[in-house]
Amino acid sequence: MTRCVHYVGFRDDRFLTAFRAFGGPVFIHRVWDRRAQRDIGDGDLVVFANGPADQPMKERNGDDIVEPAP
Repeated sequence: MTRCVHYVGFRDDRFLTAFRAFGGPVFIHRVWDRRAQRDIGDGDLVVFANGPADQPMKERNGDDIVEPAP
């Protein structure tokens, strides 16, 4: 089984630091919510931009990435 790397909450240049340390993510989650938690499998690595690994999830699911209008 292949280990997937999940990045949670990255919005700035810390993404590059995490990329250098842990490799490229397979999943990028904007927020730590139930949807993100469902995507994580046994043995996966979760890298948080802020806070501890045992932080509480958001009460509501985050939105998907919204592309700016042309």
